[in-house]
Amino acid sequence: MHRLLRRILSDTLRRSGNFVSLDSVSRYRIAKAFYLLRLTYLFRLRDTAIASLGILSAGFGLEGFLLPNGYIDGGVTGISLLSVNVTGFPLPVLIVLINIPFLIMGYLHFGRSFALRSAFAIAGLAAAIVLVPYPVVTTDKLLIATFGGFFLGAGIGLAMRGGAVLDGTEVLAVYLSRKTGMTVGDVILVFNILIFSVAAYLLGVEIALYAILTYLAASKTVDFVVEGVEEYIGALIVSSHHEEIRLMIVEKMRRGVTIYSGLRGHGKREELHHTEILFTVVTRLEIGRLQNEVQKIDPNAFVATHLVHGIRGGIVKKRPLAEH
Repeated sequence: MHRLLRRILSDTLRRSGNFVSLDSVSRYRIAKAFYLLRLTYLFRLRDTAIASLGILSAGFGLEGFLLPNGYIDGGVTGISLLSVNVTGFPLPVLIVLINIPFLIMGYLHFGRSFALRSAFAIAGLAAAIVLVPYPVVTTDKLLIATFGGFFLGAGIGLAMRGGAVLDGTEVLAVYLSRKTGMTVGDVILVFNILIFSVAAYLLGVEIALYAILTYLAASKTVDFVVEGVEEYIGALIVSSHHEEIRLMIVEKMRRGVTIYSGLRGHGKREELHHTEILFTVVTRLEIGRLQNEVQKIDPNAFVATHLVHGIRGGIVKKRPLAEH
């Protein structure tokens, strides 16, 4: 905790341009460092709780619906379930092993923190499948496909809200979209068509059709939980601490910022003041981190986010150089 406090305080001093000894820091800066430390731990606790709920939900979808009835889903989870049906190998082991290449890709393109959170989430899902005594809810084929997909999709979406992934397909889709120009949805669709084609060949057409239904239920649930189906999200930020926020986006998140000059004020009688308006575009895997970092700098900042289509140019599709 002491090391983290010193790091936060050092970052605060560096952003403000005051390179002074930590021993001569004012009480205000010490108080601000404690405030940032408290926010950091609260954010981590919140993200951990959300991801834990996601793990339990995904485990329920797998153990309570899909796995006992031999059903599969799309993505890496679908490959794992398909491998269980073909080889009989334990699902928890397959989930971990098949996701390893995608975790490495996530580390290279989204940073160490994202990869570690995802690794813990995937390991947690494997542990939940082994340790939690989920009941088998139903043997009705339609209910299995619909609600198995729903709980699995809710788990994946909650894990994403917590800053991690339970299925490496999302990481692969983001990577290939940057390399090929395809949308994330197109990459995931092609990936799952291959999986369902193999399932139709190995398990039969009926199982493959129910697998498609499971995938549709899961994907729509993920979209609902994470509030958006597109990869890229634009963020408009208005704050009196706009320079600190700009430096955070550029130096810490390694993303570009566009600055608009505008006016701000409340009500008809209040005098308008000039302000700088920041606009940046991030992936949906990074929007939670952006909001957390902005709140650390200015809890009263106005942040508006919206889906962005047809991204061309800039650095948003490029790999961040580093993660602090």
